[in-house]
Amino acid sequence: MTATPTTTTSRPTTVTTPTGRPSRFTDRFRGATNSTWFPYLLVAPLLLILWGYVVQPMLTTFAESASEDGTANYTSFLSGDGVARSSLITSLVISAASVLLCGIVGVAMAFLLKRFSFPGRRLIEAIILVPAALPPLIGAISFQLLFSETGILPRGLQQLFGTESAVLPFSGIAGVLVVHTFTMYPFFYLAASAALAGMDPSVEEAAYNLGAGRVRVWRTVLLPMLTPALVSASLLVFMTSLASYTAPLLFGVEQTMTMQIYINRTNGDLPMASTYASVLGVVSVLFLLGMRWYEGRRSYRSQSKGVAARRREISNPFGRWFALGGSLLATAVLLAPVATIGIVAFSLDGSWTTQVLPTDYTIENFKTIFSDPDAFQPILNSLQMSLLATAGCVVVGVLIAYAVRRLTFVGRGLLDVAVMLAWALPGTVVAINLISAFSTGNAFSFGQVLIGTFWIMPLAYFVRFLPLVFRSSSATLAQIDPSLEEAARNLGASWWRAFGSVTLRLMLPGVIAGALLAFVHGVGEFVASVLIYTSSTAPISVEINNRMYSFEVGTAAAYGMLQVVLIFVVMVVSGRLDSGRRASREAAQWTN
Repeated sequence: MTATPTTTTSRPTTVTTPTGRPSRFTDRFRGATNSTWFPYLLVAPLLLILWGYVVQPMLTTFAESASEDGTANYTSFLSGDGVARSSLITSLVISAASVLLCGIVGVAMAFLLKRFSFPGRRLIEAIILVPAALPPLIGAISFQLLFSETGILPRGLQQLFGTESAVLPFSGIAGVLVVHTFTMYPFFYLAASAALAGMDPSVEEAAYNLGAGRVRVWRTVLLPMLTPALVSASLLVFMTSLASYTAPLLFGVEQTMTMQIYINRTNGDLPMASTYASVLGVVSVLFLLGMRWYEGRRSYRSQSKGVAARRREISNPFGRWFALGGSLLATAVLLAPVATIGIVAFSLDGSWTTQVLPTDYTIENFKTIFSDPDAFQPILNSLQMSLLATAGCVVVGVLIAYAVRRLTFVGRGLLDVAVMLAWALPGTVVAINLISAFSTGNAFSFGQVLIGTFWIMPLAYFVRFLPLVFRSSSATLAQIDPSLEEAARNLGASWWRAFGSVTLRLMLPGVIAGALLAFVHGVGEFVASVLIYTSSTAPISVEINNRMYSFEVGTAAAYGMLQVVLIFVVMVVSGRLDSGRRASREAAQWTN
């Protein structure tokens, strides 16, 4: 019996899923993410969102301004002595004066805290930024309660000196400048202190060793090195002052661009309001482009090659005590507005009339805003609308940051500018743009009229605060090595898996910090809200304004304290996230 040999033929093994479809789909998608058109596929919906909710509303506002007697509207800005021209000039003058005053205060504080060594300097450096963190409405109200004709300080001086009228009250343009100076000087302080801290001390030492005096060193060495920081801060302060609305509103300066937008809107003259918004938008965008051009063009670098010596700090006993006294005085002045809100929040509504300080105190104001359904509704509205807007900002802002930082495609710079365009537009202009675009249904509102509905408010917050999440995410992404994501993809991870499990996790602290900022800004937003809210969608800031006009000052201040506490919580959390990022960077430095 002969055994017949059997022949086996080996064939390539093919592993398939029961249907085979998921495997083919995954392979196709993985191939698509490697193709050259994938960046355009990812960026196209982002561009569509920016076009629909930022650019297209701007164009609609311009069309609205030119629809009815548009030539006369725009001519009024260039000729004659009308309100339009004087409002433009007043806004520009206030902005220029704000730059000058903020520059003096900010640079002086930076010099005091960076060049003098005295006990408690670190604590003062932390406190000094508090006014910048206050919501604009709360900041303006606190200064009004403190420095206006009926404020605590002028009344206190009146009682002290026994005069018939309040002493040194601030009103009109002077009041606006006081608010701007105390809330915007941190732009100069941060820029100047960073420039002073990063300056090579050997250059300054060399100038002193060559016989130059302090004035000459400041004129020929320090000021030229500070120039880029001062110019950037000047542009920021100028743009912020130009967009200011709450300070002119509370101090009664009606002939400014933002106030005229509000007045024409409430009077039903939307074409004229659109004209003001278009002019203000163009001026703001020009300043934004000018700032970007300057930052990219100017570069002041020390050519020193010597060993950096320890920075010369002024240790003269008289100078140190003078610096300590001046800094403590400045800190007291800066914290006084927050203390004022805290005191008034516990005052009984209607009890504070002609006295220097409230006489009757209660906790009923806080009980009211949390127990009365009508009083609690604005808090609920603000939280809901701000959360919705923040969620949209996180999704869109993170994807745009990734596209700008990681992908290569035509028009990447244009996408960057389109995002920051919303940051350059004042809140009043954003509101008018949305009113012009969504008073009728269109493709971006799915055919629905959004004005007068709940949804227009989160949309306005989304447009205003998207740049915060974008910038924070982009800055974090810039510090992450792209090779980590490339390594994950080389090991077989899909684009989505590498993005979600590597890139997104590493940039999470920056995303959370930006989201917290967007959320807290949304809760305190007033400028756009006051133009588009309804009685059922009034947020906290609008309720504060309404309570102030109803002389319910204590309840209004209680809402304000709630916002201040929220801001401090966010600052603490952001500080812990920043510490975490620094710890991660230091750990990476030692482990790599």
